[in-house]
Amino acid sequence: MTVKPSFAHRNLPRLLLEAREAVMFHTRPSLREHGLSDQQWRVLRVLGEHAHESGGVETGRVATEAFLLGPSLSGVLTRMERDGLIERHRCPQDARRTVVRASAVGLAKVQALSQTIEAHYSWMAQQLGKSQLTALYELLDKLIALEVSDADDPKNPLMNKASR
Repeated sequence: MTVKPSFAHRNLPRLLLEAREAVMFHTRPSLREHGLSDQQWRVLRVLGEHAHESGGVETGRVATEAFLLGPSLSGVLTRMERDGLIERHRCPQDARRTVVRASAVGLAKVQALSQTIEAHYSWMAQQLGKSQLTALYELLDKLIALEVSDADDPKNPLMNKASR
């Protein structure tokens, strides 16, 4: 006899992934036009958000903010450096660390894609209503805060998450 599990609630992780994929469905064609993978875009977006930091961004911070594991980030950065999208250097204060910054080519892609992505967000605001989109952002922020028991725990995937 097969036992069927009984769940009172919908599968929230699956719904969140489905929502992510629905949003990315509109974004991916633009990324591909610019020769970028989802992971490369996440890295460029992080670097674009920190472009004012002249020293670059330490790779650990990039991994955290782009939600990439270290080994995956290493491969992504290698390809991005090869394609002229980023520049990597040893941290002047600690040679064991690497800092990254978007190149002029990478920043140009961020600028071009930001217009497309912002247009999509404007469309979502029109469809949902600006107040509902704002409420969605706030609710997701609350959910994240609720589920994060200790923001300083190095095992926490959201550790030191400065921006979403």
